[in-house]
Amino acid sequence: MKNFLARLFGKKNTMNIDITIIGTGNMGRALATRTIAAGKSLQVLARTTETAATFAAEFGAGVASGNTAEAPAGRIVVLALPFDAAKEYVSAQGSALDSKILVDITNPVDFATFDSLTTAAGSSAAEEISALTSATVVKAFNTTFAGPLTSGTADGKPLDVFVAGEESARGEVAAFVASAGMRPLEVGGLHHARELEGFQLLVMAMQVNPALPDFNWGTALTVVG
Repeated sequence: MKNFLARLFGKKNTMNIDITIIGTGNMGRALATRTIAAGKSLQVLARTTETAATFAAEFGAGVASGNTAEAPAGRIVVLALPFDAAKEYVSAQGSALDSKILVDITNPVDFATFDSLTTAAGSSAAEEISALTSATVVKAFNTTFAGPLTSGTADGKPLDVFVAGEESARGEVAAFVASAGMRPLEVGGLHHARELEGFQLLVMAMQVNPALPDFNWGTALTVVG
């Protein structure tokens, strides 16, 4: 069955792809849902062609798929991967990422304690990834959990998505966020990824705090003003 799906869905036309998502986990699925809702063309890449094909089939016959050894087709490439895997991916891709906008959604959290980040002080996951690639890196979606991101809403309102990076590139990502029914909040250059990652560390720690039983990985950040 997997081989059949790979043949059926794995090698579609990848011309004019808007968004490529790397990864098929919960965040990849949520991002794919919002991409389809935005009316954007989508490509999904995973470690195996079969995994990507099975995933793509959930979203309709128009979704392209392939494995992560292939060059991504989308103008915007979203790294729906853990931090270390994201670094591995961009290092392996090399010049295939030239002229791409690379969206880093990672949170470099010490998951054993939820008490610290694994990046050096004064740095961020986004900046470390940027140092490995010629692509323009934008930080976004790291402050959203998969549940609210799937719906694109929080408390009945468009989900807030913080976006940091070079002005032109973050503007393109912000436009994608808006087209997907959410509210983009542009916070400045990529160095502000440090604050976004640090803040999300605190939010994630609340999800595992037994003193906060209502915090169950379904919470969302909303700016009211």
